[in-house]
Amino acid sequence: MRHTISVLVENKPGVLARCAGLFARRGFNIDSLAVSVTENKAVSRITLTVAGDELTLDQICKQLDKLVDVIAVLDHTNDLVVERELCLCKVAASPQQRAEVIQICNIFRGECVDVGNGTLTFEVTGDEEKIDAFVRLMKEYGIKEMVRTGKVVVPRGMQPTQQ
Repeated sequence: MRHTISVLVENKPGVLARCAGLFARRGFNIDSLAVSVTENKAVSRITLTVAGDELTLDQICKQLDKLVDVIAVLDHTNDLVVERELCLCKVAASPQQRAEVIQICNIFRGECVDVGNGTLTFEVTGDEEKIDAFVRLMKEYGIKEMVRTGKVVVPRGMQPTQQ
């Protein structure tokens, strides 16, 4: 099962390494990882997705929560959340294909952010499934380079971020 976890931490050097180290020591691969400062500059949010059984992941979350610089650990797996990823995708496109590839990007509400000699670079945001679908279609044209952010989430409505 895939889990999405937010870890609110003090914005200090080394905190990310200690948190990620817990997953590595348990043999969990982190599928995506995004870290940034929150509305409070003293606090950062680490958002990660991992695959694994619930019991082991629950133990890791409890161990994370015990780390000195960790403020809160939240498993969003069963929560109602708004989730997004960003994808920058450089695609091979001849002048004859450009309109067609741009039209596909527009269907995904993406944006062409660079036009190069034989390439187009697109920016697409959305949930993981939307990004995956966009990438599948772009593979037909030839992806030259691609980078994706990790998933970021925030609870819907008035749900609290901290428990």
